[in-house]
Amino acid sequence: MFPLVYEINTRVWLKKLSKTHNYPITLGNIPDEEFTFFSSCSFDFVWLMGVWEPSQYSNAIATSHPGLRTSILEHISQVQPDDIASSPYSINSYTVNTSLGGKDELLVFRQKLSSYGIKLMLDFVPNHLALDNEWLPDHPEFFIPVSKDEQSDDPESAFEYIQGQYLAHGKDPYFAPWTDTLQLNYAKAETRRMMTDNLLSISSQCDAVRCEGAMLILKSVFNTTWSSLGGTMKNEFWADTIAEIKQLYPDFLFLAESYWNKEWGLQQQGFDFTYDKPFYDYICSSPINVDELSGHLNAQWDYQKHLCRFLENHDEARAAERIGINNNVAALVLLGTPGMHLIHQDQMDGFRKKIPVQLYRQAPEPSDKELAELYKKLFILQKNPVFQEGNIELLDLNTTDHSSCFGFHRYTTEKHAFVLANFSATGLAIEFQHPSLEKVVIGQLNILSTNAEHKQIDLLYTDQMIRVNLVPHEGVVITF
Repeated sequence: MFPLVYEINTRVWLKKLSKTHNYPITLGNIPDEEFTFFSSCSFDFVWLMGVWEPSQYSNAIATSHPGLRTSILEHISQVQPDDIASSPYSINSYTVNTSLGGKDELLVFRQKLSSYGIKLMLDFVPNHLALDNEWLPDHPEFFIPVSKDEQSDDPESAFEYIQGQYLAHGKDPYFAPWTDTLQLNYAKAETRRMMTDNLLSISSQCDAVRCEGAMLILKSVFNTTWSSLGGTMKNEFWADTIAEIKQLYPDFLFLAESYWNKEWGLQQQGFDFTYDKPFYDYICSSPINVDELSGHLNAQWDYQKHLCRFLENHDEARAAERIGINNNVAALVLLGTPGMHLIHQDQMDGFRKKIPVQLYRQAPEPSDKELAELYKKLFILQKNPVFQEGNIELLDLNTTDHSSCFGFHRYTTEKHAFVLANFSATGLAIEFQHPSLEKVVIGQLNILSTNAEHKQIDLLYTDQMIRVNLVPHEGVVITF
């Protein structure tokens, strides 16, 4: 019910594998041990981020962009021109990058994944296309026009695609334009059809899509941002398009990158899962915002079960760096909550350096073997029926510090799990009662700690009450 997704930066991964094995590796000849790793972690989906044909314009902009160069130099100390690539979200066309192996090798990779019982997820970017996309110059009507006067007033807002003719760069209304992209015009039926056809093509090559900035083309958002230039979007795009795809592929899965509390609206339009940015913000805050996190996990079940939760992804800081000493307990809380769970490449190993998406080369980092082992235990836990099917309720904990700890109960009619988390710098004694403990003996309790193999010596169980001592920054899950 709640899939486990593994995100891979495809270009960086293939380059790293090629260096490790000392021969060129593309999607068609991935070593077997990579698939064994995916399977051993019980991943349900592998998300290959960045497989589409790259943009030459985006590459040129990335190579010369001073702000981007600074972030790249924070990751690697010396940069060569071939270390920098186009943004994977400035898409020339929805054809598989030939340098990665092309469409045929993607099929080989998908078939190999399938033999392990794993599905493939790819990207779809609905809001914009690259400056050098395959639909220009023949179809400028697909994009937002900008007058010369508007362009003169804000030179960074538009691209002169032919002499004296301008098209708007893609943008999020809260940020500056993405100058390597062009904004699509969803007020036009032709644009909607073209992008639906792209999604039909993508869906024939994979089992799921992660839709970049899905909320940007909601009717309310698009019209607020673009109706003065491109006209009014009259119908929602997602509801009709998702229905069309699912008529052909009923089990196809849609994941929305979504912000601004647009998650519920996107779920109502057919998305199977939507990003849970509030969860990320609460658990990554310093100190961790226990009150807000608790309230968020108390939301309606029909909403929670369609959320995708994460501690990091390619857009965010590394969890080990941002969450720091609470990283282990945060991992337990993440995988103990309902919803889809997203794991980013090298998150399990505690890597700390965020990789700019335009960078081909990854800096070496030491691996945190204890964290990797904890994650493997948590992946097994995530497949337990109580975590795959169970509802959630908050626990009423008796403790001295409610601002730094909390707990919740996952349950079905037959199975139960208590997840307890201490985010503080001091040890805490916690006790709680629950009616599900009425006929349980201590030998039936299975205990996993982020700190030690077993916690029986720190746990007392009597009369439907559990008392447990948690050391600083420790999480415990008790199942029966």
